[in-house]
Order: sequence, then structure tokens, then C-alpha cells
Amino acid sequence: LKASLMLALHTLLEEQVRLRERLQELQQLKRDPRNAPQDKVPFPAPEFPLVFRGHTQQGREVPKSLISNLRIRCPLPGGSALITFDDPKVAEQVLQQKEHKIDMEECRLRVQVQPLELPMLTTIQMSSEISSRRVLVSGFPAGLKLSEEQLLDKVEIFFGKASIGGGDVEIRELLQGGVMLGFTKVAQRLCQIGQFKVPLGGQQFLLSVSPYMSGEIQKAETWFQPVPRSVVVFNIPDVLDGPELHDVLEIHFQKPTRGGGEVEALRVVPPGERGLAVFTYESG
Repeated sequence: LKASLMLALHTLLEEQVRLRERLQELQQLKRDPRNAPQDKVPFPAPEFPLVFRGHTQQGREVPKSLISNLRIRCPLPGGSALITFDDPKVAEQVLQQKEHKIDMEECRLRVQVQPLELPMLTTIQMSSEISSRRVLVSGFPAGLKLSEEQLLDKVEIFFGKASIGGGDVEIRELLQGGVMLGFTKVAQRLCQIGQFKVPLGGQQFLLSVSPYMSGEIQKAETWFQPVPRSVVVFNIPDVLDGPELHDVLEIHFQKPTRGGGEVEALRVVPPGERGLAVFTYESG
């Protein structure tokens, strides 16, 4: 399970961390007049998982501006359930008893309860290099009513014009921090110009063009942080259908006599199936 979580985190954070490392790499390079000034290389702020909101590391609180759209996907096996309580103290009480016996009219269910842990990135090492044939277009306004394909088409058409110093676009890709465009010859010329007024959705917006850097994660270290209000229930037998099982579990884990309390969310993965719990940041 931890290996799957690490792979999921690697996939989600790779683009964000790579862009952050671009800026650090540019600051170490000597100034090259063929490239855009270093202080104009844009990158999106790295985002932070919801489960670590407010987490303090080395005396510094995580800025809320760094916490927005990141999602962590947690695989759940068949015969399990993910329960989130209103009060983290309830989750602690439930976890004090690793095996829970759930009495029913015809039988008794014996299930195991374990804490839910999600990965937190602590250390990362990367290699990166500036591409001579690709650029990063950034500065797109929020709320553009364009689909991904429409946006890419408009950007490609604009920067394909020779009149603005552009040329044939060989490759294009929508990134979290903007749009990557690949050319045969004109990339450095576009970076020298730096800014362009681009028509999008009936308006003109000032977009920035900067050198594109590619990179690879060479080493990443993580540690697993418990989710304060959530627990995972395992070894649920195939004795009830989905809705009935949901109700039985919810009633059991809400009983104060069992150490339970108010349940905020409960998701059951029936035996023989697989589930995926998605954690997102919630402000407040």
C-alpha cells in the first residue's frame, strides 16, 4: 500500500517540483544574452496536500497560498472501508481497539481497524537542463472559458505566426504553470522578446515567454503522516450488500460505547472490488 502511495505522490508532484527546481537552476547559471532574464522565469507555486494543512516543519507554518489543487489518491482493497470522523479524538479512541466486533441479528462481524497514513515529501534531488527548442508560455488569466484543445489551438496559431517572430509548432502541452511549445528554430528569439499580447476568448492578454527546462527526479524521500480524523477498516466479510453494510458500519462506529462518535464520511469497498479514495485540500 505504501509503495502505491509513493508512486501516486511521485506522479502528482513531479511537474510541480520540476518547475520549482527550474528557477533554482536558472539562478545558478551564468547570464546568457540569448535567454530571457533570470528574474523573469515564471513557475507555479508548489502545492501541498490537504492532510498536512497547518503542519509545522522547522518552526515554519506551511503557507496557505501553497495549498490548493493537489490531490492524493489512496488505493483501498476489497473488503475495506474508509471512515472519517468529525472529531480526531474519536478516531484515536476507535484505534485503541484494533479488532472490532460488530453484532448483527444472525452473525457477528470481526473487522480490523488501522490508522490511515498518507505520504509527505521531505527530500528531493533533481537534474535539469534548459531546452534550446522549447518555451514556456505563462500568465494565463483564471476563468478562461476555453477547453484545453481550444486554448492550445489558439496559442499554437498565435505563436506560429512569422510576423511576431514565431514559427511552426512541433509540440504543445498544457502544464499546470502554462503551455509548453516546441519549435525548430525560433524558441530563443521568442524568449528574447519575452512578452506578447495574445487574443483569447475575445480579449487580449499579456503572456510571458521564457526558457523551458526539462528535468528528472533522481531521488525522493517520503515519510508517512497519519490522517488525524480517518481510519481504515479491513477484513470485512462478504455477508451484506453495499447499502446494508454501510449502515451497519456507520451505526457501530457512531456508538459512544464502542469509542465511536459522529461520522462525517464513510465509503465501503465490497470484497472482490477495488477503490480509490481521493484527498483534496479544503480551505477553512
